[in-house]
Amino acid sequence: MKVIQETLPDSQVGLEIEIPGDLSQQTYEQVLRKLMKSVNVPGFRRGKVPRQVFLQRVGSTQVKVAALEELVQKAVDGAIAQEEIEAIGNYQLTSSFEDLLTQFQPGEPLMVKASVDVPPRITLSAYQGLTVQAEEVLYDPEQVDTVLEQYRTNRATLVPVDDRPAHMDDVAIIDFEGQIQTESGEFKPFEGGTASDFQLDLKLGGFIEGFVEGIVGMTLEETKEIQVTFPDAYADPSLAGKPAKFTITLKDLKEKELPDLDDEFAQDVSEFDSMAELRQSLEERYQEEAQDQTENNQREALLKVLVEQLQAEIPETIIRREVNYLVSQAAVQLSRQGIDVNKLLTPEIIENMRDRSRPEAVLRLQRTLALGEVAKQEAIAIDETALEARMAEMLAQVEDPHAVDQDRLREVVNEELLQETILDWLLEHNTVELVPAGTLTAAAGNALEAEETLEEKPLEAATATVEVISEEVVATAEESDPSDEEEAASDLA
Repeated sequence: MKVIQETLPDSQVGLEIEIPGDLSQQTYEQVLRKLMKSVNVPGFRRGKVPRQVFLQRVGSTQVKVAALEELVQKAVDGAIAQEEIEAIGNYQLTSSFEDLLTQFQPGEPLMVKASVDVPPRITLSAYQGLTVQAEEVLYDPEQVDTVLEQYRTNRATLVPVDDRPAHMDDVAIIDFEGQIQTESGEFKPFEGGTASDFQLDLKLGGFIEGFVEGIVGMTLEETKEIQVTFPDAYADPSLAGKPAKFTITLKDLKEKELPDLDDEFAQDVSEFDSMAELRQSLEERYQEEAQDQTENNQREALLKVLVEQLQAEIPETIIRREVNYLVSQAAVQLSRQGIDVNKLLTPEIIENMRDRSRPEAVLRLQRTLALGEVAKQEAIAIDETALEARMAEMLAQVEDPHAVDQDRLREVVNEELLQETILDWLLEHNTVELVPAGTLTAAAGNALEAEETLEEKPLEAATATVEVISEEVVATAEESDPSDEEEAASDLA
């Protein structure tokens, strides 16, 4: 076949294919014979219908349609193989099928135009000698004291109190009746606003602002009315931002008696024999977490600047595949929470989730392509010894190593090691300036706030519902380190 190629945007190749007459005749005859053997025509045994009778009964146009569909598929597949094109996904017919049907005459040449997606065309203008900033997370010794204090609180003994009013950090048992202010100014009871024998820790931030503060100072059996206002961002939009009043009765009061931070306490809350060992373990844990977070910030900063150096044409086929992956991961997370996704995720919501997931999908692909290009340019590969060692390490943590698919494990470990190796190479060949934690986050927050001020977008209730679902499930599925986002780097190296 005569094939003319054309380079198209978004990593597509256009094909102009001249189908020879003998192939069009051969395909037509094959399809006709197949139909004559399979289609039941009344009054004739299957496969014994005369050709002309069959064409009259079934319709010559129907036969031509079936033959043309087969012919186009053969022609495009043949052209892809002949030209050795690395096609991704199905082809797209750019010729009008109706026009082709009009032009199609078995035994005569036919010109067909189609396009196919090919691997992304990418250029990485720079990937070494770059300078970026990343936030340095420092170990805070107060974290250990905070955790130990939380351990103490969890092991606290509740001791009844009857000789003083309620203090902050007490535990109160209350009855309450709530009323919300309507648009007319009246106060009316609302669903979920009443409770009996409700146990509440008296601490700031644990309830609606003003509620806990109103209980502090109350005495046993005292009844009091408290005026509060629901937060503007309250989960229930029917209550958000509205004034309310609660009639509260303090029925019981208890104070927390905290255990001493001694060796006995350490043995009770951990596997350590002494408080010194428990404290050392916590210190090492938070020091390691701070270091890991700093290294992760460095990698994220490098990945961000790396993507800025990338020019990539990503075919729609690959983007759709990545979008569908993100949506499916979101659905899995919902199902793990016990939610019936078949009922919740309507076609409209799924499509909305696809739209919202697209930017994240494109970013993930850009990162994968950038890392893959670095591996390709620098011939980064994984040492077999390191691969075997990591596999052995992972198998040692499995209860039944023989049940593990060794080929799949090797593939996963190879990808993981390759990602780590590429990122380590980037850290070595670029400059990352460490700045205090919160520096870059605050700057980004101010920029975002300014942008939102310039462009306010109204949000309808239906869209808000979809956004809540999408944000929750996508955040759960996508909160990952750079190695998760670049899981296909080895395929592109």
